[in-house]
Amino acid sequence: MGNRLGALTLLGVGLSILSGQAAQAACSDESLWLRGDWGSARFAVQVADDTRERARGLMFVEQMPSSAGMLFVYDAPHEMSFWMKNTLIPLDMVFADSEGVVISVHENAVPGDLTPIPSAGEAQYVLEINGGLAAQLGIAEGSEMQHPRISDAAWPCE
Repeated sequence: MGNRLGALTLLGVGLSILSGQAAQAACSDESLWLRGDWGSARFAVQVADDTRERARGLMFVEQMPSSAGMLFVYDAPHEMSFWMKNTLIPLDMVFADSEGVVISVHENAVPGDLTPIPSAGEAQYVLEINGGLAAQLGIAEGSEMQHPRISDAAWPCE
């Protein structure tokens, strides 16, 4: 049954890729859209926008649907690094600048690893999703995020 649930969740992400125009109508705090030459995808996100929420992140999460993630929001762009302390699942980290443009992607961060994972420049937003999903979808440098918390967005909410 777990494999079927995972396949259905991936199907949901795939349908989001096909319906990129829906992004304009679906702009909400609980959804983040990404687009690029590869198409577009929607993720159901939890927002971590204060010190406590960002420190906890996705620690102790045992599994996460493929179409889900966590958006880390900072007040201003800066060089940053993450680690995987107490994180139980592999994650992709998508670092974006003040306009929500992806500046780097770290794929398949290892659960429990304390090695710092730096942004490739100043980032203001970080999206964490299941490990391997960024490569599967084609999310890369230059992709754009759409979310109401990205105030100077290259791809603004309408």
